[in-house]
Amino acid sequence: MKIVVIGGSGLIGSRLVALLGQQGHQAVPASPRTGVDTLTGAGVAEALDGADVVVDVSNSPSFEETAVLTFFETSTRTLLEAEAKAGVRHHVALSIVGTDRIPDSGYMRAKVAQEALITGADIPWTVVRATQFFEFVPAIVDAAVVGDEVRLPPALIQPIAADDVVTALAEIAVGAPVDGIVELAGPQRFPLDELGRETLTAAGDPRPVVTDPQGRYFGALLAEQSLVPLGDGARTGGTRLAEWRAR
Repeated sequence: MKIVVIGGSGLIGSRLVALLGQQGHQAVPASPRTGVDTLTGAGVAEALDGADVVVDVSNSPSFEETAVLTFFETSTRTLLEAEAKAGVRHHVALSIVGTDRIPDSGYMRAKVAQEALITGADIPWTVVRATQFFEFVPAIVDAAVVGDEVRLPPALIQPIAADDVVTALAEIAVGAPVDGIVELAGPQRFPLDELGRETLTAAGDPRPVVTDPQGRYFGALLAEQSLVPLGDGARTGGTRLAEWRAR
């Protein structure tokens, strides 16, 4: 099976290409590094020629509100048009749990726009919404710095190892499209402020973490369950935080 991974040079994409290759698939990394630009369309048709599946794990190079919206809308339109011409049978996109529950985040609004384009197209699809990666938690903490303090709300977070996301994406990519959303989360839930303290302690970072219900997540306010799956339908990764750190 030929599977083109958009964003195939990044954290998730490079690992996904490697795993799919180990499983015997023709996994093609597609990114500006390999001459594929979904904003301009350069190299897209050539990369998708003969593809059965496209997995989009790309990310915007800028998180500024207008730039990130332009990236996801333009990139997704480019891909869907090229996929229709190439006869691609399954479009898989990586998104974020809670993306439709944090409306004051420009990034989340851009992901909602991306999902709307996918669901409105004629290509069979699966949207995979994952919680935040373990690898991303230090950036969440750093984004909450105010003066000499880290101010984080007690909202729940259920982070997942990037490798567990890759494993699930590989399985979903070779499976039948669900024309729906699959949620992925880690096996443990933490209050975000407590996870912040634990993260800094593990890194030997002396900065204090202040519990602040008005603390921001990349500028956005969070409700208690903004970042976690609702209900019992989410798939759960097997790697616990302590195990991931020990690696």
